[in-house]
Amino acid sequence: MISIIICSRQTNISNSLKDNIAATIGCEYELIVIDNSENKFSIFEAYNAGIIKSKGEILCFIHDDINIITQNWGEILHTIFKDDQKIGLIGLAGAKSKTKMPSAWWDCPNEDLHLNIVQHLKNKGKEHWLEGFKNNSIEEVIAIDGVFMAARKTGTIFFNEKMTGFHNYDLNFSFEYLKKGYRIIATKDILLEHFSRGTINKDWCQSAIAFYKLYKKMLPLSLSENSNLKQQEIKNGKVFVSKLNEVGLKKQAFYFWLKIVRLKPVSTFHFEFLKELLK
Repeated sequence: MISIIICSRQTNISNSLKDNIAATIGCEYELIVIDNSENKFSIFEAYNAGIIKSKGEILCFIHDDINIITQNWGEILHTIFKDDQKIGLIGLAGAKSKTKMPSAWWDCPNEDLHLNIVQHLKNKGKEHWLEGFKNNSIEEVIAIDGVFMAARKTGTIFFNEKMTGFHNYDLNFSFEYLKKGYRIIATKDILLEHFSRGTINKDWCQSAIAFYKLYKKMLPLSLSENSNLKQQEIKNGKVFVSKLNEVGLKKQAFYFWLKIVRLKPVSTFHFEFLKELLK
């Protein structure tokens, strides 16, 4: 059985999502909705509550603003987990590398990206994002996106509640499975529509720093043939310290800027950054 766990911003999820799950999953399931309409829980706490309540051998964490297109996707998950006992986590979007510098999971070289999602945009349009999967319908990755995460239930792996808020829970969960020796994959065999996009704001920055503190000993990490992540480290570092400065986290911005200096001592970026920092 699959336990579908949703942290809802409303008292319940929409009937359209309930109907969509029932019409497409193709196997036995239970629906566990954590009511977070009063914002009592972090996403880490809400999902852990769902794990504790669950009865299925597969846990499936999904957003409450999606529409699943693929038929019998539950059977697809069962097959993937059955065929390889070392697979612990399945997503529809993921990356083969993660820098030590704080970053989103998708901040990696283009060749390391694997995703298959129909994404709705702010201008009311939508795009089918299909990247990677050149030779296979599944690819091993080191982190997946949180819009859809299917996990092998172990009884020992949970979201790390040292992290708070609503960001980077997908990176957190991915690395908890990696710590236990499980493989993570992204598959293009399941397609869904996602009706919103994440926000990179001050809360996200603080969450990214919390993730860095918890998992920095595991980073950087890569399964990619592009084994030299130095340029990506510098690129992600520049983006991150600029964002930290923008949201007013100047002390943290200076701390991570020093790490960029160690990687690339000579750069016009350093002058421009310090000028912005001192404004």
